[in-house]
Amino acid sequence: MRKAVADLHAELVRYNLVAWTAGNVSGRIPGEDLFVIKPSGVSYDELTPENMVVCDLDGNLVEGEHSPSSDTAAHAYVYRNMPDVGGVVHTHSTYASAWAARGEAIPCVLTAMADEFGGEIPIGPFALIGDDSIGQGIVETLKGHRSKAVLMRNHGVFSIGKDPKAAVKAAVMCEDVARTVHVARQLGEPLPIPQDDIDRLYDRYQNVYGQRSPR
Repeated sequence: MRKAVADLHAELVRYNLVAWTAGNVSGRIPGEDLFVIKPSGVSYDELTPENMVVCDLDGNLVEGEHSPSSDTAAHAYVYRNMPDVGGVVHTHSTYASAWAARGEAIPCVLTAMADEFGGEIPIGPFALIGDDSIGQGIVETLKGHRSKAVLMRNHGVFSIGKDPKAAVKAAVMCEDVARTVHVARQLGEPLPIPQDDIDRLYDRYQNVYGQRSPR
């Protein structure tokens, strides 16, 4: 898990989702009440499996020579309260964060959004870093929602997944659709997709699309 989490940070850079040392990826260690997360303030090109840190689900450092990410409390709260989540990602990606600054959900006006998120990408509440407030906002917004990403107001993106790679994919797709819907709005009002069609698109993408293991 240390290697997987370290390697996935390169994807945040590759897709231009982060600047300087902002942003982080974490991954739950299967079968343990522990997760791996990026160390605080360490440059992306200096990240290795060895300098990843391990925390318990209260956000306490268990293993590692560095202090954990300043967003550790938020990740820990998600893992404690959403047991099916195996990965969490946080970015300040440009277009998605612009929607967050406006306090506006991204409407589902693209088939790619219906596929990946099953509807709009919702807005979470404003919350200050340092305690459980951000984590509470993430969980309250995403529990019972199809979306694997939330725009925390005036802050940025938090995404979840069954594992760290899936959470990174959600962050990448969130920024992609945030940019496209923003561009569409410069040309006029985007056309909504009917809910029945959103449901069909989501079901196909989640259950039919891609390579499936033979039964």
